[in-house]
Amino acid sequence: MLQKTHSVAGLLAAEGVLLHFQVPLLSWETAAALLLGCLAGPLADIDKPGSTMAKVFFPLSFVLRLINVRHRTLTHSVLFLCGIAALLLPLPEPLFWSFLLAYASHAFIDLFNEQGVELLWPIKLKFRLLPKFMAIETGSFMETGFRYILTLLCIALPVRYYWDTVSGLF
Repeated sequence: MLQKTHSVAGLLAAEGVLLHFQVPLLSWETAAALLLGCLAGPLADIDKPGSTMAKVFFPLSFVLRLINVRHRTLTHSVLFLCGIAALLLPLPEPLFWSFLLAYASHAFIDLFNEQGVELLWPIKLKFRLLPKFMAIETGSFMETGFRYILTLLCIALPVRYYWDTVSGLF
């Protein structure tokens, strides 16, 4: 999947967390969580040379290349997610969960791609959710449609929540 698809998925994950914790729409915490979601969503692609995240975090990407980390292995694994969770523990709950779920959304939506993901890295076993003939190819029309659906959910989720909140007042 492309970076923009992962960013939208990360944004949607952060929105879900904010709604769960009932964080006010117009707050610094909301702005921070949404920004974290947009950045954490595509962050796992730091292991892919040439990706936006590899360029932004070049020193870390360079180290990953030096130690020969392949794409969709270490940074897409449950083990790495647990490591990130341990590092993020000092954050306030809404920010912690926004980052963590946005980061986890990356590996989840890559499971729809035909290459699959080594979720249990270092065990070399790839997982995917769809058979190859139904898989979503990176940059394809199907991915664009998938991203539009995620975008509509990003709009509908807060609108529906705040509509229900306002209509409950009357």
